[in-house]
Amino acid sequence: MITIDPKEVPTVQMQAYLQGAVAPRPIAFASTLSASGKPNLSPFSFFNLFSANPPILVFSPSRRVRDNTTKHTLENVLETKEVVINVVNYNIVQQASLSSTEYAEGVDEFVKSGLTKLPSLKVKPYRVAESPVQFECKVNDVIALGENGGAGNLVICEVIQMHLSEAILDEAGRIDQHKIDLVSRLGGNWYSRANAGLFEVPKPLTTLGIGVDQIPDFVKRSTVFDGNDLGMLGNVESLPTPEEIAVFVGENFAVKGVLSSDDALKQHQKAKEYIDQNDVQSAWKVLLAKPQ
Repeated sequence: MITIDPKEVPTVQMQAYLQGAVAPRPIAFASTLSASGKPNLSPFSFFNLFSANPPILVFSPSRRVRDNTTKHTLENVLETKEVVINVVNYNIVQQASLSSTEYAEGVDEFVKSGLTKLPSLKVKPYRVAESPVQFECKVNDVIALGENGGAGNLVICEVIQMHLSEAILDEAGRIDQHKIDLVSRLGGNWYSRANAGLFEVPKPLTTLGIGVDQIPDFVKRSTVFDGNDLGMLGNVESLPTPEEIAVFVGENFAVKGVLSSDDALKQHQKAKEYIDQNDVQSAWKVLLAKPQ
């Protein structure tokens, strides 16, 4: 057995061990507003329920390991003392991950992730309309656990309003664990789906995805793609060039056949096949190729 003294290994290595071992972890999809009213949306897997009376949720936006900076979510809750914690289920996991991209201050992650703002009743931050459970919270306290990169900040939230989608309830009005279809975080890029098992979502740590707002309308309007598909399509740094598309089509007989039919539905279905194989670049090349 390997024995580790936390003080003798790099923080990034210790964090990887901790996140790989203490899992699966639920995800707090935190919506906040800055003091000037700018919305922010970001997921956090250092999160759990700690009391029912009063109802208390705690999540931790840690200081960044690489440069010891703080996140907009932490800055906002310190300023406003309000947050909405939205539950992440499988239907929105890709969009939630996309929202974790470190866009510049003032960029609206609701817009980038393609999720819908829903006004709250008792706090100012918006709810995520697509989330099956939303908790409007006042922030009772924020406890800093350290001053160095990787240090957590416990945001102690009291639930003052809760919203449940009827679609996740059973006949007795209780949450049906099959219907809610929750996901959780493990180590690395790994997630767990309560109804299925492990799957991967590449975390956008060093890249800036173009965002769902930059996806052409003909793709967003398509009946073939769901929110997760759009989240994956929006997580590319740039779209393929015409030259790259031409080479791809020229080398791919099956794609040529789809394009020759001049059938948009078939073209979208072919792109969906690539998305399901986690080959998003090829999906984009199919979508942007002109019918032959």
